[in-house]
Amino acid sequence: MTFEALGLNPSIIKALTEAGYTSPTPVQEKAIPAAISGQDLLVSSQTGSGKTAAFMLPSLHQLADLPQAPQAARTPNQERQASRARGERPRYQPAQPKMLVLTPTRELALQVTTATDKYGAYMRRVRVVSILGGMPYPKQMQLLSRNPEILVATPGRLIDHMESGKIDFSQLQILVLDEADRMLDMGFIDDIEKIVAATPATRQTMLFSATLDGVVGNMAKRITNNPLTIQIASSSTRHENIMQRVHFVDDLSHKNRLLDHLLRDTSIDQAVIFTATKRDADTIADRLNIAGFAAAALHGDMHQGARNRTLNSLRRGQVRMLVATDVAARGIDVPGITHVFNYDLPKFAEDYVHRIGRTGRAGRNGVAISLVNHAEGMQVKRIERFTKQTIPVDVVEGFEPKKSAAPRSPRKPGGWRPGDGRSNSGPRFGAGNREGGGHREGGFGGNREGGFGGNREGGFGGNREGRSFGGAKPAGNGPRREGGGGGGYKGNGGGFRADGPRRSYGDR
Repeated sequence: MTFEALGLNPSIIKALTEAGYTSPTPVQEKAIPAAISGQDLLVSSQTGSGKTAAFMLPSLHQLADLPQAPQAARTPNQERQASRARGERPRYQPAQPKMLVLTPTRELALQVTTATDKYGAYMRRVRVVSILGGMPYPKQMQLLSRNPEILVATPGRLIDHMESGKIDFSQLQILVLDEADRMLDMGFIDDIEKIVAATPATRQTMLFSATLDGVVGNMAKRITNNPLTIQIASSSTRHENIMQRVHFVDDLSHKNRLLDHLLRDTSIDQAVIFTATKRDADTIADRLNIAGFAAAALHGDMHQGARNRTLNSLRRGQVRMLVATDVAARGIDVPGITHVFNYDLPKFAEDYVHRIGRTGRAGRNGVAISLVNHAEGMQVKRIERFTKQTIPVDVVEGFEPKKSAAPRSPRKPGGWRPGDGRSNSGPRFGAGNREGGGHREGGFGGNREGGFGGNREGGFGGNREGRSFGGAKPAGNGPRREGGGGGGYKGNGGGFRADGPRRSYGDR
């Protein structure tokens, strides 16, 4: 199957060819013809399956022959100045987009906008803008004054502009809800229903979600009309192309030393390290940079400009280790990410699936490693029940936990048993006395000089003043980075978390 066979506009085919796309993915092959015909769609597809093109390519095809909407003759600032000169109150012509794409996060919205610019490179009459939280209002007003055909937005900021009369959806033809399950998880259901109510009943609606049951299914019934349901079951749904492992740790110091060891694997191109809190993301990124890793943090407290620069650096390969929270990392699509590390387990099993989906993109293989305290065994079991997969337990020689893992019933997915019945002989990730693992001088891990996690000179977790990953660090002397709260945290003996109670999972 080729994109030409799907009946797409020649200008879109030209852009796809230049971008190196030759054949559609399974979800694109099924969704594009139906969407071109104007049918409503309910699509269950995992991240990395090509769903952005699945809804954007047919939408661009439908918009290709539309006459270009008039652009405002003046910018908002010019209109304001002219109105004041006449002694009148400023009046703005509301934007009337033909297509609206709702996304849960700013990062995903920017990703959709970038992809649309690529797909529509030869479509001169189609303009796309993104309206996001964190972007200055004057800039957003300037973008809306272009009267774009395609609007990509997060629900909260879009509601602000709707209520102030800056956007009119009376001409809307296509509505897309991307990652609808995540938007509902984030509490946007009321905003979504308010936005949908402001659009014409004759619109085409396409809803994309990892799941189509429960709350998502109920909402889909209310906002779609006789939809075609497409469910893509592939190896990526169960992430069978991602090697998943659990490493049990005794305490924070053990976790930090093991993380250092694992990060020095020469097979890592780029990695994402997930933490539960924004403060930990900043702190770990700072300590990784001190240890010589090209690292950066990404979380919701950062200004939008800083987040964009971090993501661009990640895509260019300037950042190799991204330390992120769940919400901030949504929508990241970087082929160079070969590994995902769960420094903290997610609160919800669904988030585990989204996390490890940052690697193994577009059919590539990936590695996902979770560092788990023995008290978190039940969380691992919940993840296994949700994914219907057993996550094997791995042990790296020299970093064995002192405690035994909790037993489980062999009839249920669990992922560990006492001793686990595994031999340290034979090849496996991060193991033993072989290239890339074990005890050796100057290598990936173990007791050696120059690392960041063992008892060694100059290491990230070694015993050196003010620079250890696992030891105490003087408060207030950490490096500062734009948009974050990095550095300056007082150590607590075995690690680097700040004194006092941990932040809740809502602080993501």
